[in-house]
Amino acid sequence: MRSSPRSAAILAFLFSWLITIVGVSVNSFASAYDGHPKLIVVIVIDQFRGDYLERYRNQFGDGGFRLFLDKGAYFPNCNYNYANTRTAPGHSTLFTGAYSNGHGIAANEWWDQKKKRMVTSVEDDTTKLVGVAGDKTGASPHNLMADTLGDELKLATQGKARVFGVSLKDRAAVLPAGFAGDAAYWIDPATGAWVTSTYYRDDLPKWVQDFNNTRPAKYWDREWKDAQGTLLRSTAHRKNSSNSNKAGSDAGFYEVIGPTAFGNEYEFEFAKELMAHENVGRGPATDLLSISLSPNDILGHQVGPDSPEMRQMALDLDRELADFVSFLGHQIGLANVWIALSADHGVSSLPDVVKKLRIPSANVGGAKLEDEINSALTAKFSPGHPAAYVKLDYPLAWLDQDAFAAAHIREHDAENAVGEAMKQSGLRDYYTKSQLALGEAPNTPLGRKYLNSYSSEGSWFVMGVPDTYAVGPAKGTDHASPYNYDTHVPLAFYGLPFQPGTYRSNTEPVDLAATLASLLGINAPTHSVGRVLTEALTPSQPGAASGEGQP
Repeated sequence: MRSSPRSAAILAFLFSWLITIVGVSVNSFASAYDGHPKLIVVIVIDQFRGDYLERYRNQFGDGGFRLFLDKGAYFPNCNYNYANTRTAPGHSTLFTGAYSNGHGIAANEWWDQKKKRMVTSVEDDTTKLVGVAGDKTGASPHNLMADTLGDELKLATQGKARVFGVSLKDRAAVLPAGFAGDAAYWIDPATGAWVTSTYYRDDLPKWVQDFNNTRPAKYWDREWKDAQGTLLRSTAHRKNSSNSNKAGSDAGFYEVIGPTAFGNEYEFEFAKELMAHENVGRGPATDLLSISLSPNDILGHQVGPDSPEMRQMALDLDRELADFVSFLGHQIGLANVWIALSADHGVSSLPDVVKKLRIPSANVGGAKLEDEINSALTAKFSPGHPAAYVKLDYPLAWLDQDAFAAAHIREHDAENAVGEAMKQSGLRDYYTKSQLALGEAPNTPLGRKYLNSYSSEGSWFVMGVPDTYAVGPAKGTDHASPYNYDTHVPLAFYGLPFQPGTYRSNTEPVDLAATLASLLGINAPTHSVGRVLTEALTPSQPGAASGEGQP
């Protein structure tokens, strides 16, 4: 008996519906243990403020940021709940699900009392750089006091999962990769060559060597233009400016290519090579790849968030992101990939731009302010004998304990004296390390932000509370405040477990690790304080309440 066209159509629909339901149920209940999904990609855009996605929404194409805005779970009200909005703390927070009082990374660098100098958050004397000539100190996550999402993924799969971190900056590659990462790669600032550390491996893989021999050269001597053909920047070889501390020397890859859209293209090109040669996303367990895109930050410090260059950077990144998503689709299949998007911090508008609107703002000039504070402390503790009592990383002051010991001043009194000197120089208020260690801060939103910024790492310190739109550099702009323009970042997810929609509940970057860990069926990182974003999960996900948190 021949079926009618109508019956055939109904049967075809039912069969298609059954396949869809089976496919969704198999893929929705993910487990890192059996490789579902095959890959998680976390894209962190350095200094990408939370309002950028809305500001440029109508100018984005398909497949880039609109993948998250239209087809993903998008959280526009995401803010860091701490004050030390810098790159190293931000990346640590995203991947540990904790703030500085949990993961220990309070700044990009701090004063080392034994070495009598500032050291970076990832600098490790027990390691060496791999990929550059000479015997240069390497990097590792040894200063982290908490483990990461990647570490828990490694533990859960007995090391079968592969974990990689990529960035132009060492701290933005190392800290996301965690302790158990298979490798973290960043660039030599002068040449653009990709390097790593003996913490991960003793030699560069051949594919990285081949990449370094051929790819950096093609990014020199190019013109970066906007859609109208206006020249924004050139990557022609040049000398460092006369007012830099490297005046007259050749400007390096980081300085020249870094603040252009070509820097993002370069990172994505390397990430594709890494995936191809390391078979990322093709193993027996779920793999994790972190890509931290640095150019937005390098440029943003110079021109601010409201400039034509920053607009074009966002639009060009949109196209690069779309291309990378297409690559993931062809290589692994988007049904097998989850993608998360966020940023490590925001940024203040240029003070000169803010002033035009009669809003108080200032380029403080950190070097000048440091001199003022040290002069005030000299007058108080060692008249006639100038001493470098503090090293200022505005608005954070690191104290030289030996200088205060010579004046017979203990930590509590030293930090209070520094704080009062900072207030006299124009800061609103201050919190000391000894005060925060005891949990002594007002039970207010601002007080809690400073408690979350505490770390036992480094020397004595004082965290100054800056005025709004008061930034440290004498020119350009910065971040490192507790205010919304620095704490507000995007948070978005794409993948089968996520119900597309815009979710306007208040969220924090610590929620990223907690949510992904829960979906993978693994433990959250050791110090995670984030919540699982159940409102954005499809109803078939374990723990997703029916009807909860409608977009």
